[in-house]
Amino acid sequence: MTDINNVIYMDHAATTPVYPEVIQAMQPYMEESYANPSAIYRPASQAAKAVSTARAAIAERIGALPEEIYFTSGGSESDNWALFSVCEARGFKDCHIITSQIEHHAVINTCKRLEKLGVKVTYLPVSGTGLVDPRKVTENLCPETVMVSVMYANNETGTIEPVSEIGQLLREKKVLFHTDAVQALGHIPIDMNILNADMMSASAHKLGGPKGVGMLYIRKGVPAYPFIHGGAQERGRRAGTVNVPGVIGFAEAVRIATDNLDHNAEKVTRLRDRMISRILAEIPDSVLNGDHDNRLPGNVNISFKGIEGETLLILLDRAGICASSGSACSTGAIDPSHVLTAIGLDEATARGAVRFTLSEHNTPDEVDRVTDTLKEIIERLRTACR
Repeated sequence: MTDINNVIYMDHAATTPVYPEVIQAMQPYMEESYANPSAIYRPASQAAKAVSTARAAIAERIGALPEEIYFTSGGSESDNWALFSVCEARGFKDCHIITSQIEHHAVINTCKRLEKLGVKVTYLPVSGTGLVDPRKVTENLCPETVMVSVMYANNETGTIEPVSEIGQLLREKKVLFHTDAVQALGHIPIDMNILNADMMSASAHKLGGPKGVGMLYIRKGVPAYPFIHGGAQERGRRAGTVNVPGVIGFAEAVRIATDNLDHNAEKVTRLRDRMISRILAEIPDSVLNGDHDNRLPGNVNISFKGIEGETLLILLDRAGICASSGSACSTGAIDPSHVLTAIGLDEATARGAVRFTLSEHNTPDEVDRVTDTLKEIIERLRTACR
């Protein structure tokens, strides 16, 4: 089902519907097995065992060790933790971080905060399709570089970055590499054995799991200061009572998503390409944003010249269609998308962008209905402006 109160939902990059199996798996840990896993009595031990089982299950699906998985409240916390950790280890002095101009705000704004603490940050430009050049990464390394952070796949354009290549180059240089894989996990294959990342962020609600739980992969042997201080949870690295139902749901969502990854990716890619082809062929002055080939299966980010994206979204909403203008975290922002301006779009074209993100729950009929509605709305808007 893609309906929320009888709408067509095409904003899966913002959040996804929770799998029924996930809800079922979580239910016992909210009703019967509700004990705090840090306590010492038997029900608590049972909860702790369930968390350990979930940790091992997630680790197995991404080629990691269970002790390399640390549960957090989501992708934003994980990104903050990764970046702050390496800088705090040096007292925020003589630190240099390399990232890209198209990162999620959880990375961009964390870097800006670190700059105020004395950390130097290099924001790498990207190509016109949003790709980071691995050579530019190594060219900007210096003795003070403590970490490079480049996202696995962009949340707005869907462009998949050459993270394995970047990670390999940095492994040779002995520089830590972090990647934000929030949009990637469960949608494209991830194997930590070939990714060459030292840290990786992910979030459950982007792949059919619950909101409020995520993870930070920290490769064994990599030092990491705690970001949230308090108790000794998560082996002393992340304080706070473990979100047991959330963790159980996260693991179940990862299982379902990875079990069906190839089938779903093939189906969603067909839907994506059908929608892109129809829009570009049937709606004049429409431009695809992002890389056509190195692209997440469900991402359709299109700019419509002469159209204000926010206005288009309001009219789509009235027609029962859920989409977005980019990152869900940027709703209400006045400035155009930093991602779209970074790939070279002028302000007007960037403001005319709309992002549709599809999943296996969508259908060809929905793609055609949304495309037909788009055509009608855009023609109406352009006629009114003539």
